[in-house]
Amino acid sequence: MKGKWPIPAGVAAALRKVGRDIRDARRRRRLTMALVAERAMISRATLTRIERGDGSVSMGSYAAVLHALGMLPLLREAVDLSHDEVGQALDVERLPKRVRMK
Repeated sequence: MKGKWPIPAGVAAALRKVGRDIRDARRRRRLTMALVAERAMISRATLTRIERGDGSVSMGSYAAVLHALGMLPLLREAVDLSHDEVGQALDVERLPKRVRMK
């Protein structure tokens, strides 16, 4: 597609799942696309692209939709540093072997 950046297959699959989950959350709440788009301050076309998992839609738009659905805390939790096992392991590796007073 013209102007579309290629994204790794795993990322595309994850975005498709996020899009389906957003669509299902909206439908469970019995909210129309028009209403959610209005609350998120995006166009209905952008919401359609989000629900399809389009990787070219800005993260801000995804976050705005999550906010409109009352699900924004889930985004904060997803990137919480306490879940970064690799980063925590690297920090432990960098600890000094010995501590000396000067």
